[in-house]
Amino acid sequence: MALKRFRTLTPAFQAIYQGQTFGKYQGTTSIPAKSYSVSAGGENEKTVTGQTVVSERKGCVLTVAINRPEVRNAVNQETARRLLEELQAFDSDPDLNVAVLHGKGGNFCAGYDLKTLANQKSPLKLEQDVTKGPGPMGPSRLQLSKPLIAAVSGFAVAGGLELALLADLRVVEESAVMGVFCRRFGVPLIDGGTVRLPRLIGLSRALDLILTGRPIGAQEALAYGLANRVVPDGQALQEAVQLAEQISAFPQQCLRADRSSAMFSCYDAPTFTQAMQYEFEHGVPVIQAEAITGASRFTSGDGRGGRFS
Repeated sequence: MALKRFRTLTPAFQAIYQGQTFGKYQGTTSIPAKSYSVSAGGENEKTVTGQTVVSERKGCVLTVAINRPEVRNAVNQETARRLLEELQAFDSDPDLNVAVLHGKGGNFCAGYDLKTLANQKSPLKLEQDVTKGPGPMGPSRLQLSKPLIAAVSGFAVAGGLELALLADLRVVEESAVMGVFCRRFGVPLIDGGTVRLPRLIGLSRALDLILTGRPIGAQEALAYGLANRVVPDGQALQEAVQLAEQISAFPQQCLRADRSSAMFSCYDAPTFTQAMQYEFEHGVPVIQAEAITGASRFTSGDGRGGRFS
């Protein structure tokens, strides 16, 4: 990242967070500020002050919220650190099965807070070795062992898009906008955007978004495979939590083994044979741990006819 250029680009960055750039993709109206209740799924008058990231447990599901609505949940260093801490704690907690990442105030995340970056006194310290430290957005370098779902409302752009790509699944509201908006300012994707996006939607479609920086709406994102579900405005968090609870109800050792094998095959396996070997070696222990019990449940009539309840 060419950090020396940020000070010369401050007016452009300020335009982003004051709505001048985002507004052109939303017509003449801006997205109203709102927050969501996990239990109700709708707007909630209650706000949390003084915390850039807030989390809430609901059984085996954890919700993690970026709480900087005044800057469309743009991430600064403190927020990045807190996001990393929350997701690391989730991954190591045996009582939690699925996490949901979302943003308070009607937007998922507008990327890194470049206005703060341009005004900071000391140089930004970035860990050069991706195996030794967090990314600029915080958790972007993590390889979680359990599912993460992104509940996307409003803008999920630039680094915010990269956070959404970290998730296994994305539940996207109808009016949501995604895109590599940092393209027009010469700010590179260094939180996994160029790695995960081509794997998720294919190189051709990924390059369309990466090279042009154009906005992509919910329906096009769904057609691309970037969105997994499209829901009415104000319902992303509720739907994501319901999906998380459904996933959490399945036998977890089997689910995580299959998820791990899919991830290995997509990102790490050098050959088809090694991917198959990984799948077999990690799947066999599950047979004794969960599959025999599951087979007994099936023979007794549980789950017949494709029932999931």
